[in-house]
Amino acid sequence: MTMSIGCRSATMITVFVVILLLDGLSDRNANTVVAFSTPMTMGTGNSFGRTFRISTWGESHGGGVGVTLDGCPPRIEITREDIQKDLDRRRPGQSRITTPRNEADSVEIMSGLNPENVTLGTPIAMLVRNKDQRSQDYLENDMNVAYRPSHADATYDAKYGVRAIAGGGRSSARETIGRVAAGAVARKILTMYNGIEVLAYVSKVQEIGTDNVDHDTFTMEEVDSNIVRCPDADAAEKMLERIDEIRKAGNSIGGVVTCVARNVPAGLGSPVFDKLEADLAKACMSIPAAKGFESGDGFEGTLLSGKDHNDEFYIDPETGATRTKTNRSGGIQGGISNGENIVIHVAFKPTSTIGQMQVSSKQIRNSSYPSIHYIIFIDSY
Repeated sequence: MTMSIGCRSATMITVFVVILLLDGLSDRNANTVVAFSTPMTMGTGNSFGRTFRISTWGESHGGGVGVTLDGCPPRIEITREDIQKDLDRRRPGQSRITTPRNEADSVEIMSGLNPENVTLGTPIAMLVRNKDQRSQDYLENDMNVAYRPSHADATYDAKYGVRAIAGGGRSSARETIGRVAAGAVARKILTMYNGIEVLAYVSKVQEIGTDNVDHDTFTMEEVDSNIVRCPDADAAEKMLERIDEIRKAGNSIGGVVTCVARNVPAGLGSPVFDKLEADLAKACMSIPAAKGFESGDGFEGTLLSGKDHNDEFYIDPETGATRTKTNRSGGIQGGISNGENIVIHVAFKPTSTIGQMQVSSKQIRNSSYPSIHYIIFIDSY
């Protein structure tokens, strides 16, 4: 063993020992180190998935945001354009009804591909650098000491004792860039090997909704044909009128997004605690501003009788597969996919960032008895 190898090995051994010790001292349920004289909160919860596992990182106003993707199969051709296409769809500043932050969101693939853009089976790291962060909008006024109503400022402070004031840090929707980049890879793999297609659209804005979308045939081009992202043109026009009305008043409104997965094989999902809709709910409810989840008919199904709600079976004469005449179950029965379209609905609250005056509290920390001062401020984008 050479001296350099010995030094590296000794270093790596100590690294893993200290990591394992710290992990072993942690109460993993509470994410708190309990064996220390002073409890230490652990920063966890940034990874999702098992075999195909993503870990997102970066803050809204930091140097950049990104994702590390582990579990991608080797010998898959992935180009930067494959990733950029989806990032361009989520990019801010595209229309008057989105955040005005102007970012190119240009992705850099840092690892996991060879020069021919073929995956190596090793972790794929992707980075998007922040360019248009305006931290002074947060730091040069009362927002550096005030909690913005219904944002995550107060809860992050309560948990960690510190927070990223500018832009909200990890609680910002900018964190989702890493998810979208990793999702673009997953989308390509599913399309190549299973012919699975996953599409989503805005199905409701406040009480204005649409029931005129064919889940078997609507396309992404139809979704992207208007800035509301609703494939029903008539409904989209009414939604946009309501959005503009509220937006001009400096306010915001919420809505519902419907997601449809086609060509999903039967048999996905594992009862009892790993039911497919349970995993989907956990994933969707981790999206910023998500406040509700439905599978299939969801809450509307409670208005029906069992006879009316049941999806009757038949045998497909062409494939011989067991199918259902209706799809009120949303493609999932007993927590397992049944081969029909998987249909879910996610409700999003009105965005907390608005252009109207709001009342908040101002806490002075450098005092034995922190005082609360009520202030009025206008939130920043």
